[in-house]
Amino acid sequence: MADSSGEDLVDHGSATRRNARELLGSLLAPYTKLIAALAVIVVIENAARLSVPILVQFGIDHGIPPITHHHDAHDLLVIVAVLVGVVAVQAASRVTFLRQSGRIGELALLDLRRRVFRHFQKLDVTFHDKFTSGRVVSRSTNDVEAIQDMLENGFDSLLTAVLTLIGTAVLLVVLNVELGLICLISFPVLVALAWWFRNASRRTYREVRESAALVIVQFVETMTGIKAVQAYRREPRNQEIFEEVADRYRAINEKTFRLVAIFMPSVDLVGNIMTTVVLVYGGWRVLEGHMTVGVLTAFLLYLRMFFEPMQDITQFFNTFQSASSALEKLAAVLATQPGIADPEQPVQLGTVQGAVEFDNVQFSYVEGRPVLPGLDLHIPAGQTVALVGTTGAGKTTIAKLMARFYDPVSGAVRLDGTDLRDVDQPQLRRHVVMVTQENFMFEGTVADNIRFGKPEATDAEIRAAAEAVGADQFIGELPNGYDTDVAKRGGRLSAGQRQLVAFARAFLADPAVLILDEATSSLDIPSERLVQRALETVLADRTALIIAHRLSTVEVADRVLVLEHGRVLEDGSPADLIGSADGRYAALHRAWVESLA
Repeated sequence: MADSSGEDLVDHGSATRRNARELLGSLLAPYTKLIAALAVIVVIENAARLSVPILVQFGIDHGIPPITHHHDAHDLLVIVAVLVGVVAVQAASRVTFLRQSGRIGELALLDLRRRVFRHFQKLDVTFHDKFTSGRVVSRSTNDVEAIQDMLENGFDSLLTAVLTLIGTAVLLVVLNVELGLICLISFPVLVALAWWFRNASRRTYREVRESAALVIVQFVETMTGIKAVQAYRREPRNQEIFEEVADRYRAINEKTFRLVAIFMPSVDLVGNIMTTVVLVYGGWRVLEGHMTVGVLTAFLLYLRMFFEPMQDITQFFNTFQSASSALEKLAAVLATQPGIADPEQPVQLGTVQGAVEFDNVQFSYVEGRPVLPGLDLHIPAGQTVALVGTTGAGKTTIAKLMARFYDPVSGAVRLDGTDLRDVDQPQLRRHVVMVTQENFMFEGTVADNIRFGKPEATDAEIRAAAEAVGADQFIGELPNGYDTDVAKRGGRLSAGQRQLVAFARAFLADPAVLILDEATSSLDIPSERLVQRALETVLADRTALIIAHRLSTVEVADRVLVLEHGRVLEDGSPADLIGSADGRYAALHRAWVESLA
């Protein structure tokens, strides 16, 4: 279930913020020249917009009087034509900016999504065991969307707001020094309000992102495990947990609204006070003949522009704080180094025979609690070895070390005499393949799932692999044969059919070493017999490690290891171990035979 402690990978220190800035910089770096051009376009757009009140003032003061006195509209028509041209420039600039900034934003986001997906795939099994699927979804959707909002709207709003503030402040003073200086008295108040809002909202918006992630985590985990939830009547408890995290999300969002509810009315109050002052004092100046109506009109228009950007700045703070928190989380994930790292100068294996050796291998998942206290094991090339023993004996750990999902704490696992840590993972994965009891099926056709073992495989190779393991018969009976959609997680196939597809996938990959982890544990007797026949084909001419509780699977092995607490208690062929009346394997075999009677 969701971990209410929050995000366990995010350090909110200066290093993480620096990483977030570097991440954003790297995303935008390819578009530096285009961004500079867009900045110029924004300046042009805002210059055009800021010139409108001046043109209105000229129209009132210099265009209308010739009409009233001489019936001459020439000056007004010129001003109107210039005004139309300015509006056209502003509109064209705006359209150009939106199109190009949107393109830059989407390309940067595409780059970010690719990086995140690529990095998540590189991270080791230990990371994915700890980092729940819900958080993965949150990183790749919720956090990316927050950055998208900033790229598409945030920077534009901020730049426009800053240019408007500076431009209107200068023009207010140019129009009338006395009134302009009076209006600028409000500027420190606005700065103080903005500074308060920025500091107050920084932590709040980070909590919003974390609370949103918890909601996603709880939802995804519950729906992913819905069968277990319903089977154990966990719906009420899961509902309580979800309502708790959802209510926390609501509460923190309400806090952000309270901040906005203080900030925006305060800005509006300052703006309205200054507008009243300008209207009263400016009106008196007009009546006294010290100011024209056009100047007062332009002044009021600029004063409105002066306070309008504060709303944009508020929105930018909202967007920026959310995006900053999202960037920090994504930067923290991208900065996470895989526990299973490739060597700087990997050894090239060449032709792999498949000999595997464990040399005094020690391993533990939790420090101080060894699973393998010191395993020495040699598996010659081409030999099939079965591991049996009680739960927790270390069978799956041995398999995962052989596949290099983990590295030993000490000692070495070798393939043809080469330490696996000296081999890069793409090369290792070509030669060592692990088939687990989950037999994960991806959405797509049967052919797609078989081709997963060899993406470049032809249709003929896929059919040959299916025929080799005996999967062609049931595939031929499917509605569309090899083109039948297996549905989500292979739901259209039975457990036995999924197992055969997994074997066909492994057969097509043609590894030198094949690891089968509880390959028949979920099968009924008829399906198991079908899979047993497929096993003989799959295991031929390759080194194999079989983990199984069903001894019918073990019978195909050349050699059996009986394990307990990470130590080998018995080692021999199935026939030899059965012949040892007092042995552990013989006892297991007798119990198995009795269970079949």
